Amino acid sequence: MCDETTVEESKEYLSGKLSRRRFGALTTGAAVAMLLPRAANAATVIENEVTVATPDGMADCYFVHPAQGKHAAVLVWPDIVGLRPAFRLMGKRLAESGYSVLVVNPYYRTQAAPVVGEGASFQDEATRNILMPLARSLSAQTNVTDAKAFIEFLDQQPSVDTARKIGTTGYCMGGPITVRTAAAVPSRVGAGASFHGGRLVTDTDDSPHLLIPQLKASFLFAVADNDDKNEPETKNVLRDSFAAANLHAEIEVYQGAMHGWCPPDSRVYHPEQAERAWARMLHLFESALA
Repeated sequence: MCDETTVEESKEYLSGKLSRRRFGALTTGAAVAMLLPRAANAATVIENEVTVATPDGMADCYFVHPAQGKHAAVLVWPDIVGLRPAFRLMGKRLAESGYSVLVVNPYYRTQAAPVVGEGASFQDEATRNILMPLARSLSAQTNVTDAKAFIEFLDQQPSVDTARKIGTTGYCMGGPITVRTAAAVPSRVGAGASFHGGRLVTDTDDSPHLLIPQLKASFLFAVADNDDKNEPETKNVLRDSFAAANLHAEIEVYQGAMHGWCPPDSRVYHPEQAERAWARMLHLFESALA
C-alpha cells in the first residue's frame, strides 16, 4: 500500500540504483513509451478522451479500443497518482491486444486528470500532500457507484461485445477497487487483476476480502515483495477466501519487486517482473473473458 512505510522502503531500494536526474529523463512520454513493448500483431486502435456520467458528476476518462469489431471490455483503476500518460500507454497497449479499455480518473469529483505534474512521484512529500487527501476522499461506496457507472458506459459502446464478460485491473489503491467492482456487478465482471494492491484484507466491515463470496470472477493478485513482508497473512486469507468460494485465484509474490513496480513511470519500475505480471493478466483475460 502507499504509505510512509513504502516510501521509506522505496528510498532504501533506490539508493544507488537510479539517480534522480536519470529517472527524470526516463519519465518523459517518449521514454516511457519505449519501455512498453508492443504486442505481437498489435491491433490498430482508436483513442478518445471521454466523460462518463456518474451519480456524483462527470468523470474524465481515457477510452481506447481496436478500430474494428466488438471486444471484451476492461475497466482500469490507476494507482494513487491517478490517470496520466503512463496509464494511457498501458491502456492503449491492452487495447492493442484486443480489448476495449476504459482508464478512469478516480478523483474526478475534485479535479480533472492529471492531478499532479508529469514525473511526479509518491516518494516526494509535496506530491503526497496532494494525493493523500484525494485518496481519502474515496470510499467503498464511491468505488461501487463509480464501478456501476463505468460498466454501464462500457456496455453502451459499439466496440464492446456485451456477450463477453468484463475484466478489471487495479494498481496500488486500485487493487481493492477491482474486488469491489467484481462484487458490484457480478453478472458482468468475469476477471480481475490486482497489481501491488493495498488493503485487500483489513479488520473493518468493508474489507474487500469479505466480498469474495459475492464474486463470479477469476482473479490475479500480483503481490509486491515488500508488501508481503509487511503483511504476510494477506495472501493466505485471499487464498482461503477464494477456495471457500470455489473461485479461481492466482496469488503470487513477485520476488524483488517493490510496491509500485508495474507502471513504467514508477521510480521502482521492475521491467522483468512487470512484463511477467502483464503476461499473467493477458492469460487470465484470454480464458476468463472468452
